[in-house]
Amino acid sequence: MIPGFEALVEQRIKKAQKEGIFDNLAGRGKPLKFEDQHVPEELRLAHKILKNAGFLPPEVDVRKKITRLEQLLGETGYDSQERSKVQKKLNYLLTKLGTTRGGSLSFPMLTDEYRENIIKKLS
Repeated sequence: MIPGFEALVEQRIKKAQKEGIFDNLAGRGKPLKFEDQHVPEELRLAHKILKNAGFLPPEVDVRKKITRLEQLLGETGYDSQERSKVQKKLNYLLTKLGTTRGGSLSFPMLTDEYRENIIKKLS
């Protein structure tokens, strides 16, 4: 960092505070919302830059496709052959997502404590 730069920034922030520039900001007094809480803190800035540039990790793209196919399956008006095609695509993407993660699609058994915590959060 440039010597004296931090002091200059701090000085300008204090001046803006005294002038009331920060008083009417949107979201004032509300907690910050972090979109990528699952991303390690040291990678968040890089992820945000890539996201803003239109680049998504392959896993995110696959998840979007899975969601879209699940919505299609929920809609009515498909004959059994068409539903079968959509289901096959969905199964393929679920398998792809599982291999992207480097693991299988089977989920470990939930402990009672973990299950109760989930229920509390959803209630």
